[in-house]
Amino acid sequence: MGEFKHLVIVKFKADVVVEEILKGLEKLVAEIDAVKSFEWGQDSESQEMLTQGFTHAILMTFNKKDDYTVFLSHPKHAEFSATFSTVIEKIVLLDFPATLVKPPPPAAAKEEV
Repeated sequence: MGEFKHLVIVKFKADVVVEEILKGLEKLVAEIDAVKSFEWGQDSESQEMLTQGFTHAILMTFNKKDDYTVFLSHPKHAEFSATFSTVIEKIVLLDFPATLVKPPPPAAAKEEV
Protein backbone atom coordinates (compact mmCIF):
# COMPACT_ATOMS: atom_id res chain seq x y z
CA MET A 1 0.00 0.00 0.00
CA GLY A 2 1.23 3.51 -0.83
CA GLU A 3 1.33 6.79 1.00
CA PHE A 4 -1.60 8.21 2.94
CA LYS A 5 -2.61 11.87 2.53
CA HIS A 6 -4.40 14.32 4.83
CA LEU A 7 -5.78 17.28 2.86
CA VAL A 8 -7.31 20.28 4.62
CA ILE A 9 -8.95 23.11 2.68
CA VAL A 10 -9.85 26.03 4.90
CA LYS A 11 -11.24 29.53 5.09
CA PHE A 12 -10.00 31.30 8.21
CA LYS A 13 -12.12 33.74 10.19
CA ALA A 14 -11.59 37.40 9.20
CA ASP A 15 -9.73 38.48 12.36
CA VAL A 16 -7.25 35.59 12.40
CA VAL A 17 -3.49 36.12 11.99
CA VAL A 18 -3.06 33.25 9.54
CA GLU A 19 0.75 33.34 9.64
CA GLU A 20 0.71 32.52 13.37
CA ILE A 21 -1.58 29.54 12.81
CA LEU A 22 0.58 28.24 9.97
CA LYS A 23 3.76 28.64 12.05
CA GLY A 24 2.08 26.66 14.81
CA LEU A 25 1.19 23.96 12.30
CA GLU A 26 4.75 23.87 10.98
CA LYS A 27 6.03 23.46 14.54
CA LEU A 28 3.52 20.68 15.18
CA VAL A 29 4.50 18.58 12.17
CA ALA A 30 8.20 19.11 12.91
CA GLU A 31 7.66 17.55 16.35
CA ILE A 32 5.74 14.48 15.16
CA ASP A 33 7.91 11.98 13.29
CA ALA A 34 4.90 10.17 11.82
CA VAL A 35 4.47 13.04 9.33
CA LYS A 36 6.55 12.27 6.23
CA SER A 37 6.04 15.64 4.55
CA PHE A 38 4.01 18.80 4.98
CA GLU A 39 3.11 21.58 2.60
CA TRP A 40 0.64 24.41 2.49
CA GLY A 41 -0.36 27.15 0.12
CA GLN A 42 -2.66 30.11 -0.23
CA ASP A 43 -4.86 30.38 -3.28
CA SER A 44 -3.74 33.14 -5.62
CA GLU A 45 -4.97 32.10 -9.04
CA SER A 46 -8.48 30.67 -8.86
CA GLN A 47 -11.62 32.58 -9.68
CA GLU A 48 -13.44 33.50 -6.48
CA MET A 49 -16.62 31.73 -7.56
CA LEU A 50 -14.67 28.48 -7.83
CA THR A 51 -12.97 28.70 -4.43
CA GLN A 52 -16.26 29.00 -2.53
CA GLY A 53 -14.42 31.26 -0.09
CA PHE A 54 -11.68 28.78 0.77
CA THR A 55 -8.24 30.39 0.88
CA HIS A 56 -5.65 27.84 2.08
CA ALA A 57 -4.76 24.23 1.37
CA ILE A 58 -2.73 22.10 3.77
CA LEU A 59 -1.36 18.71 2.74
CA MET A 60 0.36 16.16 4.93
CA THR A 61 1.82 12.94 3.65
CA PHE A 62 2.35 9.80 5.71
CA ASN A 63 4.19 6.62 4.73
CA LYS A 64 1.12 4.58 5.62
CA LYS A 65 -2.31 4.94 7.20
CA ASP A 66 -0.98 3.70 10.56
CA ASP A 67 1.32 6.74 10.70
CA TYR A 68 -1.70 8.99 10.14
CA THR A 69 -3.44 7.24 13.04
CA VAL A 70 -0.38 7.91 15.23
CA PHE A 71 -0.52 11.58 14.21
CA LEU A 72 -4.24 11.85 15.03
CA SER A 73 -3.79 10.36 18.49
CA HIS A 74 -0.70 12.41 19.36
CA PRO A 75 -1.31 14.79 22.32
CA LYS A 76 0.28 17.72 20.46
CA HIS A 77 -2.17 17.19 17.58
CA ALA A 78 -5.11 17.22 19.99
CA GLU A 79 -3.82 20.43 21.56
CA PHE A 80 -3.31 22.14 18.20
CA SER A 81 -6.70 21.00 16.89
CA ALA A 82 -8.44 22.67 19.81
CA THR A 83 -6.88 26.00 18.80
CA PHE A 84 -7.26 25.41 15.05
CA SER A 85 -10.99 24.71 15.31
CA THR A 86 -11.58 28.15 16.85
CA VAL A 87 -10.04 30.07 13.92
CA ILE A 88 -11.77 28.46 10.95
CA GLU A 89 -14.89 29.67 9.25
CA LYS A 90 -15.19 26.77 6.78
CA ILE A 91 -13.23 23.56 6.32
CA VAL A 92 -13.07 20.49 4.10
CA LEU A 93 -11.05 17.43 5.16
CA LEU A 94 -10.09 14.56 2.91
CA ASP A 95 -8.03 11.60 4.15
CA PHE A 96 -7.08 9.07 1.51
CA PRO A 97 -4.60 6.46 0.33
CA ALA A 98 -2.73 8.12 -2.53
CA THR A 99 -2.52 6.72 -6.04
CA LEU A 100 0.72 7.86 -7.63
CA VAL A 101 0.25 8.38 -11.36
CA LYS A 102 3.34 10.39 -12.27
CA PRO A 103 6.32 10.14 -9.92
CA PRO A 104 8.64 13.11 -9.49
CA PRO A 105 11.81 12.99 -11.59
CA PRO A 106 14.97 11.71 -9.91
CA ALA A 107 17.00 14.36 -8.09
CA ALA A 108 19.75 14.28 -10.72
CA ALA A 109 17.28 15.10 -13.51
CA LYS A 110 16.01 18.13 -11.57
CA GLU A 111 19.55 19.58 -11.38
CA GLU A 112 20.00 19.35 -15.16
CA VAL A 113 16.94 21.49 -15.89
